[in-house]
Amino acid sequence: MAAPHPFCFPAPLKTSLMREALSEAAKAALEGEVPAGAVVARLDGTIVARGRNRVISLSDPTAHAEILAIREASSLERNYRLDGLVLASTLEPCAMCLSASLHARLKAVLYGAPEPKWGAAGSLLDLNSVRGMNHRLELLEGGILLDECSDLIKSFFREKRRGPGNARRGFPCGTLKRG
Repeated sequence: MAAPHPFCFPAPLKTSLMREALSEAAKAALEGEVPAGAVVARLDGTIVARGRNRVISLSDPTAHAEILAIREASSLERNYRLDGLVLASTLEPCAMCLSASLHARLKAVLYGAPEPKWGAAGSLLDLNSVRGMNHRLELLEGGILLDECSDLIKSFFREKRRGPGNARRGFPCGTLKRG
C-alpha cells in the first residue's frame, strides 16, 4: 500500500491569499491597530472570510485577525468545523489563534512573518506538534511574502515609536500612558 500523499497547496494561491491578508493588515494599521491580517479560503483560493486586528477598537484581547476571520467563516459556513479550509495570516499565529485553527479543524495555516515573542507555529512553541491532540494541520507553513509582511509590521512600530511622547516612555503602540 502506498503512503498517503502529503497535502500540497499551490504557491500562486499561497501568494494570492497572503496579498489579501496584507490588504487587511494595512487596514488595521490605518485604524491604529497592530497590522495583522488574515483570510480563510477554500482550496481553490475563494475567500470565505477576512479579519484584521481589532483588539484596541473592540477593547477585546481576543480580537486578533485570525480569530475574527475564523469566527466570520464559521458563521458564514454555519459550522464551527471548517474542514478543508485554509487560513492565511500575515503574522505567525499566537497560541490562542493556532489553537482556534486546530479546534476549527482547518486543513492548513499559512503565515508571512515569524513572531518570536508569541508565535505558536514554531518560533516560541509548536502547537501543531503537541502529542495527544486529536487534530493536526496538514500544512503549517511560514515565510509566505516574508519581506512584505515583515516590512509592514516593522514600519508600523517604527512610526509608533516616533509618535508624540512615546519614544521617551518606551510605549511603542501609544496605548499605554503613565499619569
